[in-house]
Amino acid sequence: METKSKYEFKELENLQNVIDGSKTPEDLKTSVYAMLDRLNRMAKMGNYSQDYEYISSYINWIVSVPWGIDSIESLDIKKTDEMLNREHYGLKSVKERILEYIATRILLTRRAETDSKYEKALKKSPILCLVGLQGVGKTTMAKSVAKALNREFIRVSMGALGSTLELRGRNKAIPGAEPGQIIKSLIRTKVMNPVILLDELDKVSGETGLRSDMMAVLLEILDPEQNTTFRDHYIDYPMDLSSCLFIVSANNTGTFSAALMDRLEVIRMPSYSDEEKKVIARDYLLPKLIIDSGLEEGSFTVEAPVWDDFIRPLGFDSGIRSLKKNLDSVIRKAVKEIVTGEKEKVVITTQNFKDYLPSY
Repeated sequence: METKSKYEFKELENLQNVIDGSKTPEDLKTSVYAMLDRLNRMAKMGNYSQDYEYISSYINWIVSVPWGIDSIESLDIKKTDEMLNREHYGLKSVKERILEYIATRILLTRRAETDSKYEKALKKSPILCLVGLQGVGKTTMAKSVAKALNREFIRVSMGALGSTLELRGRNKAIPGAEPGQIIKSLIRTKVMNPVILLDELDKVSGETGLRSDMMAVLLEILDPEQNTTFRDHYIDYPMDLSSCLFIVSANNTGTFSAALMDRLEVIRMPSYSDEEKKVIARDYLLPKLIIDSGLEEGSFTVEAPVWDDFIRPLGFDSGIRSLKKNLDSVIRKAVKEIVTGEKEKVVITTQNFKDYLPSY
């Protein structure tokens, strides 16, 4: 004999089944069941649809949170060193600090396995703040840290955020409300311990009042003493962010609050010299761009003296962004010549260099 559902409508029963089959914490489940019971009472009084949409959306969001799911962290200092040297040229002091971080994680992980007093220290990750001009490799360095640790990576653009609600979410009862960017980062990476890059933090807002509010929210997100109970307005449940590794990037730290600066470990990303740019363009950028454009090995080469023309005056910025852009445009023109049959291979010389630059 089929048991009669306690709910007035099938939709409510479906929502209960969704929450039952999820890894949502039990006390949060209890709160959701209370919402469903309230909806059921409203349905009996003929006032059903008013709250159904927002509760249904809320349940779909909370079951999407990867409760209790972590990436299995890889801690191998030798492999990390090899990977950093393979993907980044120079930046010795930056690489050294990342290796120190990995070494500390290795030691604390070993100690925590046999002694519980080390567990709290293991959860207190330093907040690395990469500071440097545009194009010096702050984002790619953060990606490398995630790759070295075998963690998921996500970038949150902080440039010109117009409200603290974009980080903390809006109340679920407000039409169209969603969680903030921090909770969305967990949902998108599907783990509770991703590497989250808060990019361009110095551009967060030009308004003094809003910037100070944003700094206070960031303090709660980043501070290991506070982020174990971070409360997003939408989820309305204390979230433990201590497993996340936060990395901050900025062009400068002049707009940061003193309290936030106290929690950050600033790592200066130096500008590249002309000689360093030459090595990066020749040994790092060129091989990658050749593959990305579909060229075969040996079908495109650049003679040694030409690199000086790429660097000066074309690659005038402190980083390698304009250098990469110019090299890419030269390769695209070479690809067109090879595909149309004009040439079988292209060699860039000091004589023909300007012919391959964009004419616009």
